[in-house]
Amino acid sequence: MSVSIEPIPTQNFVDIDIVENPEMLDRYIGYINVVTSDIIDAGTSLGALKTTLDMQTSLMLDLSDVIEKGVGRLVDADMDETSTRLKALQTQEQLAIQALSIANSSSSSMLSLFQS
Repeated sequence: MSVSIEPIPTQNFVDIDIVENPEMLDRYIGYINVVTSDIIDAGTSLGALKTTLDMQTSLMLDLSDVIEKGVGRLVDADMDETSTRLKALQTQEQLAIQALSIANSSSSSMLSLFQS
């Protein structure tokens, strides 16, 4: 966005003197009206730019919040999956220990049968 004050006026507010130049009053008023209009146009452009920036800032904050929540949910889901896998492995380990215990106790029973 650009704001232009072209053409640059040759009149300056400091040069306005209605006491010494009363015949220039209409020209001075016209000049002031043109400058006032240019200032209002520039203010409108700046206001529109500010509104656009505010909307983009709000959008980026909302997007950041959504991304942060999404990452949190992914981490939670991954932790749940890892926890489930860990429980399954612990159950397999307990079953293996019990199977070894049964196998060891059975072998000593079998040996005692053959020894008698």
